[in-house]
Amino acid sequence: MEMFLTVLGALNVGFVQTLKLFVTTLLGALPLGLVISFGSMSSFKPLRCLTRFFVWVIRGTPLMLQLIVIYYGPGTITGRSPWPAGEAGRFLAAAIMFIINYSCYFSEIYRGGIQSVPVGQQEAGLVLGLTRRQIFFKVTLLQMVKRIVPPMSNEIITLVKDTSLARIISFQEVIWAGQAFMKTSHGYSGLVWPLFFTGIYYLIFSGLMTLLLGALEKKLDYFR
Repeated sequence: MEMFLTVLGALNVGFVQTLKLFVTTLLGALPLGLVISFGSMSSFKPLRCLTRFFVWVIRGTPLMLQLIVIYYGPGTITGRSPWPAGEAGRFLAAAIMFIINYSCYFSEIYRGGIQSVPVGQQEAGLVLGLTRRQIFFKVTLLQMVKRIVPPMSNEIITLVKDTSLARIISFQEVIWAGQAFMKTSHGYSGLVWPLFFTGIYYLIFSGLMTLLLGALEKKLDYFR
């Protein structure tokens, strides 16, 4: 029982770190993704090409590699790491990279949702005397939200599991906490079951997010 409580306490601490990274990523990536989508649809060709090239690079390379580059790259090049020492620096680097990565994926979902709204509705808004801003917020945005919920839900569930990649830069999330008992942690070593036990955390977390996002999708049924 003492061993179980020790393992459970360590996993809880790791899960709190996982939850912090998840929430921080969503809060940063959701609005940034919308901004990037505007850039990828811009009528200014250099901005549009640059934005789409950036999205292509981020989506085309592994998140794990991006984490290694952002955390170790600056220090390797300049000889001095820009990140604070300890867990705070690892969290900051991981959060920034996760936000950049997921904002690029979200931007494509936003772009697809916006472009799926018939152009005729925007033209009708212009005929009625609405400004382009009013058309976006009162016509396009409301319909876009309904259409992007399913693919956005899939990306959010993926984010729940992708947080485990942050351990590549020694960020002590829940899998790191479970894996530590295979080596030496809290006086124990050679324990494999804590690592498998972390799967329960992800199952519960993913299940809750699935229920919440499913409820949101039902709330938006009035668009039908």
